[in-house]
Amino acid sequence: MERGIVVEEIDKGKGEQSARQTVGLFVTCLVDLFRPTVGFAAIKLLEESGCDITVPNTQTCCGQPAYNAGHRKETAAIARQVVAAFEGFDYVVAPSGSCAAMIRHHYPALLADDPKWAARAEKLAEKTHELTSFLTDVRSVSTTAAALPARTSATYHDSCSVLRELGVKAQPRALLAKIGNLELKEMNDPEVCCGFGGTFCAKYPAISEVIVSAKTKDIAGTEADLLLAGDMGCLMNMAGRLRREGHTTEVRHVAEILAGMTDTPPIAGSGEDRS
Repeated sequence: MERGIVVEEIDKGKGEQSARQTVGLFVTCLVDLFRPTVGFAAIKLLEESGCDITVPNTQTCCGQPAYNAGHRKETAAIARQVVAAFEGFDYVVAPSGSCAAMIRHHYPALLADDPKWAARAEKLAEKTHELTSFLTDVRSVSTTAAALPARTSATYHDSCSVLRELGVKAQPRALLAKIGNLELKEMNDPEVCCGFGGTFCAKYPAISEVIVSAKTKDIAGTEADLLLAGDMGCLMNMAGRLRREGHTTEVRHVAEILAGMTDTPPIAGSGEDRS
């Protein structure tokens, strides 16, 4: 697969793109533990957009699981550590809408009553972005030189966090539309939840199964070769259900496709490693 992205030329006196910016990559727990290739793909895309990337070794979970479970005090402690690890960069970017939304929307409220951390949390929130949004909205990435080796169709799932908390919908589709040999086939309801919801799928498995089964039916109805999304939790949930139902739809993170990094087996599907 050919690789490379293109950044729009901008008058150096008019845009942020006039100089290389420093980006702290928030890798996320699921990427780190289950799909490191997504992190490498994100680094490649960010470097090609003109940024210098650092992955702080002091970063931890964003605290979302604890936050959703109601443990606000413990989550605030996690938030302080994340703020300290990332506040020195021009931007913070995550290949995950849920983690980016946690930092961007929930950290300021968590630390609002802490005079030592409130302003720092607000500042970090303002410069935190989901990957595809950062590429298009901040770095003005307009197209990609990536191309699939053969004509391939793909469908895209809008995760709840990236869509409803960050308002990201058009950005990944705009980038995918520029990939050679890739045809985007929309589901009937791409914005409907996949049933993951973090600990929701563990606490309420029966409800989650009904939701994800409706989602996989919608995916199958597109007859797409590829299922793409920007959140590993959603992807793993849908991939698991697709596999159990016997579907061969290939499941990948959108960053892998955009970066041209499709040599590794997919999360699930016809080319997955079943060894």
